[in-house]
Amino acid sequence: MALEDGFRSDLKEAMRRGDVVRRSVIRMVLANMKRAEIEKGSPLDDAAIIGVIEKDIRRHQDSIEAFSKANRQDLVSKEREELEILQGYMPTRISHEEIIEAARRIIEEVGAQGPRDKGKVMPRLVAELKGKADGQEISAVVSELLAGLSGN
Repeated sequence: MALEDGFRSDLKEAMRRGDVVRRSVIRMVLANMKRAEIEKGSPLDDAAIIGVIEKDIRRHQDSIEAFSKANRQDLVSKEREELEILQGYMPTRISHEEIIEAARRIIEEVGAQGPRDKGKVMPRLVAELKGKADGQEISAVVSELLAGLSGN
């Protein structure tokens, strides 16, 4: 709930300063959080809120790509400005080495012995690194580490 409180506080501050873009972005995130909360049927924790922000970030990245192809630089710059605001709410990204370290720990904890155990490792690792690392990078690291285990 700390993240949600932060959004509400930032919304008030953006309104006080007359920052229309930030106000708009925060309202969009709060609306998406409310929608996700209704779908879930219970209040969102910070990890779920980060998931909502990640979806909004992906949506903005897709829009930037589409507007670039359509040669709509006015819309591209608007989307980039909003994307920058959203990214400011994301946790700091971790390094590749930190992903490997976390993956090794989880692999050991679940007793994974090869690629067939990826399904045991991924859910725990993705939940732990939510918002801190890209899912594709996590998957690649886990696949590489588990492939190395099967050779033993």
